[in-house]
Order: sequence, then C-alpha cells, then structure tokens
Amino acid sequence: MPGLHFEDFEVGRVFEHELSRTVTEADNMMFSLMTMNPQPLHIDAHFAAGTEWGKPLFNSLATLAIMIGMSVQDTTLGTTIGNLGMSDVRFPKPVFHGDTLRARTRIVSKRESRSRPDAGLVEFEHEALNQRGEIVATCRRTGLMRRRPAAV
Repeated sequence: MPGLHFEDFEVGRVFEHELSRTVTEADNMMFSLMTMNPQPLHIDAHFAAGTEWGKPLFNSLATLAIMIGMSVQDTTLGTTIGNLGMSDVRFPKPVFHGDTLRARTRIVSKRESRSRPDAGLVEFEHEALNQRGEIVATCRRTGLMRRRPAAV
C-alpha cells in the first residue's frame, strides 16, 4: 500500500493533495438522508431559499468526510490502524452545490505509542478549500499509524 508508515511522517510537512471534487445536490441529499439528518437547510430547497443563504447548504459532515478522504491516498492508505480522535473541527465558510473542494494536510506532531510497539500516533491538521482558495473546513485528527515492518 502506498500509505506512509509512522517513521515516514515529518512534523511540519505539508501535503497539497491533488484530488479535487465538485460537490453536487445529489451528494448532499444522499449523505444527509443516509445519515438520517432531516435538516431542511440541506434537503429542502424551498426552505433554504428563505434563509440567509438563499439556497441549500452542503452538509458540513460530508465536507469533513471529503476533506479527510482526500488526504488518504497521500498519507495513510493501508497504514492506518485507526483514528483515535478529531478536535478543533471548524467550518469558517459555507459550502454549496457546485463548489469544488481540495485539501491540504500538515503534520502537527508524532510520538511513539506507549502501549503498542508496532505503532505510533500522528496528529494531522486538515484544511479544505473551495475553488476561490477560501478555507471552508479545518480539523485536527490523531491517527494510530503502523510502524515500518522489521526487515526479515
């Protein structure tokens, strides 16, 4: 797998992820309904037209999932044992149908696991940006990452 092992991460390194994705009304509707979120601000165009936004907002949890998902190919594909937590999740700008998202990740910290000699903890800071370069989401995430296997 192309994911990085614990030893490969360098504090301060920034990944500008090449994948980008235009979000659609179908994405928003499917994600909102699949997660049992009946918020009319996401799924009811008539309701949303009467709000300060004037149109449906893209579901922020879908934005979070896309942002982190965009980072996987460059960082953790096949080398993550599990996510241990997320913090400082923010959505400073709204996302609407038709916006194109891209992401970047900075390595904030890393330390060896105290309980698992085969793993280490890496703290990622993710940012999602829209087509205008505006930050629309941020999150810190701690992943339990595999160490490089010992040579046989």
